[in-house]
Amino acid sequence: MGQDVRSPRGPRCIALVGPFQSGKTTLLEAILARTGAIKTAGSVDAGTSVGDASPEARQHKMGVGLTAATTTFMGDSYTFIDCPGSIEFAHDMRAALPAVDAAVVVCEADEKKLPQLQIILRELEELGIPRFLFLNKIDRANKRVRETLATLQPASRVPLVLRQIPIWNGDLIEGFVDLALERAFVYREHKPSEVMALEGGNLDREKEARFSMLEKLADHDDALMEQLLEDIQPPRDAVFDDLARELREGQICPVLLGAASRENGVLRLMKALRHEAPGVAETANRLGIKDQKDALAYVFKTVHLQHGGKLSLARVLAGRLDDGATLQSSSGESGRVSGILAVSGGHDSKRPQAEAGDTVALGKLDAIKTGDTVSSGKTAPASLVKVEPAAAVLSISIAATDRKDDVKLGQALLRLNEEDPSLTMIQNPRTHDTVLWGQGEMHLRVAQERLKDRYGVNVKSHPPAIGYQETIRKPITQRGRHKKQSGGHGQFGDVVLDIKPKPRGSGFEFHEKVVGGAVPRNYIGAVEEGVVDALARGPLGFPVIDVDVTLTDGSYHSVDSSDLAFRTAARIGVSEGLPQCQPVLLEPIHMVEIVCPTDATAKINAILSARRGQILGFDTREGWIGWDCVRATMPESEIGDLIVELRSATAGAGTFTRQFDRMAEVTGRAADQIIAAHRDAA
Repeated sequence: MGQDVRSPRGPRCIALVGPFQSGKTTLLEAILARTGAIKTAGSVDAGTSVGDASPEARQHKMGVGLTAATTTFMGDSYTFIDCPGSIEFAHDMRAALPAVDAAVVVCEADEKKLPQLQIILRELEELGIPRFLFLNKIDRANKRVRETLATLQPASRVPLVLRQIPIWNGDLIEGFVDLALERAFVYREHKPSEVMALEGGNLDREKEARFSMLEKLADHDDALMEQLLEDIQPPRDAVFDDLARELREGQICPVLLGAASRENGVLRLMKALRHEAPGVAETANRLGIKDQKDALAYVFKTVHLQHGGKLSLARVLAGRLDDGATLQSSSGESGRVSGILAVSGGHDSKRPQAEAGDTVALGKLDAIKTGDTVSSGKTAPASLVKVEPAAAVLSISIAATDRKDDVKLGQALLRLNEEDPSLTMIQNPRTHDTVLWGQGEMHLRVAQERLKDRYGVNVKSHPPAIGYQETIRKPITQRGRHKKQSGGHGQFGDVVLDIKPKPRGSGFEFHEKVVGGAVPRNYIGAVEEGVVDALARGPLGFPVIDVDVTLTDGSYHSVDSSDLAFRTAARIGVSEGLPQCQPVLLEPIHMVEIVCPTDATAKINAILSARRGQILGFDTREGWIGWDCVRATMPESEIGDLIVELRSATAGAGTFTRQFDRMAEVTGRAADQIIAAHRDAA
């Protein structure tokens, strides 16, 4: 308890996280204005904020990528990382969190955003990152702060400890009482709060709220518990020590109040960060870094500038990193630093070196990726952390509007993937389409906007092709004959094929039972190739699966027979035989697992049923209070934009994973419509 928590701990890195539209970027503006980094706070709505500075963020008035900005407060350096609130852009937050010293979770008294808050707090809890809750928009509060705290508590697995209480003037909040300092302050818009007398009803409320705070702290401090039982007031320094220790050990989450748009509560937040948040030494210890002499840094974001090349945003966790140093990465690559930039929104400035604790941008590390650990030592460092992207939930097929931009599109997509690993590209081998997978509708829209605005590639998009296939129900024996006479050698191939259906999921098999040399053995491989050629597109227009083809007989010509002739004969035989085998359309069925807030489960079940889903059951989500996990099977054709409806029904918090399960028959009118649409598209 006697540790001096107010000693300098080097440059610190703080994440600003929270649900969508909770005011994170506005809080960053208020912090930068209050600490003198900018003259006046910008506005998200006006497009003048340091955060949300990209054209896409300003167009949509929402964070679509993280922003890092550095300022100083009372002689200490702080880099704030403003993370997007939308679940669609959460990978930026997840990649940055391991290297921060603490997080400020910005939220408001809105029950609809509780599931989003729970997702973010769970991420911080599992990483062991100390966190403050900043209850924003307190000037619009319409209920008592304790009621709000009771509403928010289910989102956190540790106690939310109220550090301040509001001072009410009728229905308006005019200031706050700091329970640790035992002082009252009155808000002044865009100015520091002023101390006011703590008396009357405010004094009574302060005593009650302070005792409640001390009780929660005493759960982890026996000496404090004894003092409370004996009605002894604990020393103020001891209270601050407890607040700092229990914050760092993840035993409590302190709650501060404010209104970022008015810059209220910002200086109290900064002082709490200065006194109580850990520094880089504690963060390095949390990440398992021991006795590191060489410079060691973690790359949490990659940025490709339109004209300035590649920048790697990194937190230096140990040692001193010099410009020009050669770095080894945990992925086995190496690179030479070409420029170290201090990060301050869009106004970066060069510096000769970076010390432990600094958050900087490193230039021209072309082989280094987001998530890499880099070291100035001679050997590659071990990876400190591995952050896997969430499973993609929405896809589109894209192509350059102008074919001459195909190569340019490929390069641009690779750069987008470097910047955002949760955005992935897959080449469909059957249709040869480029399929772009992402975390939701806005995620893919922003990607297309970046392709156009940043890389100058106009793209057209359409829903990806569904993996329809076909099979047969009836066996048949079919002859395939290819005879062509022209000048010189002709072409001759003749085969007899048994074509039979196989059980679902057993695939294709080829056999031969030729006797007497009717088809020479050196042509049998060509016959199989011809069969495979014909199965690539069946009579309904789709690949044919679960078929057994046996070569039983045939004939050849000693001069005119060739591999090509027998391959053609086999293709003819299968193509003519399949329409007589009662072909049937198959559609892919996926196993889908949806996680959603419990109050949305009924809506989710209705959505699944409307999309031909077969609900297999649902349970409470393990370890998540107030969440369910719904399992169902669903046709791939119905999954396409499922996430859009799912997010709408869950206030942006729900998501799903899927896995191919089986192929199932489609008959009647539904099959006719699919086949007709496929023929029209062809």
